[in-house]
Amino acid sequence: MTGFLTLAEDIAREAGDMLLAKRPTMSAEIETKSSPTDVVTALDKASELLIRERIEAARPGDRILGEEGGEAPGESDVRWIVDPIDGTVNFLYGLPDWAVSIAVEVGGRVVAGVVNVPVRGEVFTAALGEGAWLGGARLRCNTGVPLPQALVATGFGYSQAGRAVQGEVVAKVLPRVRDIRRGGSCAIDLCSLAAGRVDAYYERGINPWDYGAAGLVATESGARLGGLNGRPVSPDFAISAAPGLFEELHDLLVSLDPERDA
Repeated sequence: MTGFLTLAEDIAREAGDMLLAKRPTMSAEIETKSSPTDVVTALDKASELLIRERIEAARPGDRILGEEGGEAPGESDVRWIVDPIDGTVNFLYGLPDWAVSIAVEVGGRVVAGVVNVPVRGEVFTAALGEGAWLGGARLRCNTGVPLPQALVATGFGYSQAGRAVQGEVVAKVLPRVRDIRRGGSCAIDLCSLAAGRVDAYYERGINPWDYGAAGLVATESGARLGGLNGRPVSPDFAISAAPGLFEELHDLLVSLDPERDA
């Protein structure tokens, strides 16, 4: 796993450096995907291309799943899960909370993950069974926090109907917790949870490239990560927090039916 983590970190750092260098001249080249709020820049595509090329050169035969390019077939049981820019809207507007995320999955289980937040100069790493780290500091999520004292991170999807439901849900959650934070990057939210900067996180509509690496950072910091009613984390729903708070937030969310469409 050390080899996977080292390679993922090297590639994530290179992609982050490229994005920092080129963002001022290329960030205006944007398209939309699923909705007018779901944007992709030319640099999303350039970043993913760079990452794919580096992985293919070092690990020919591995599969690669990327947000922009979909899944490339391979011959091994290793799959790389890539988000070339998580937080593209932040990137586009010059806000600091965007990241390059690379996870390595072996036999269907994520074993290594890197989340590089270039503007902040922070690189979060984790390896299965070996902890989560920010630089040389081991990360531990906050524990023993009751729901009324919890700072909770969340995010919103791209569809108009989905946003309406998410707005209703967060309006019911807000009076029951210390406060809500909306940063704009799932990967950074989960890493912030691992670092103790927030106490919990939930969101509907995230994808494997959003939570692949950061999910491992969160769980290796001691947090739980899952869906509703005992299901695993998936695009349907994601909740993460330390044991105890996880269950409290889960039960509140279940009572609000956050997976409904209207």
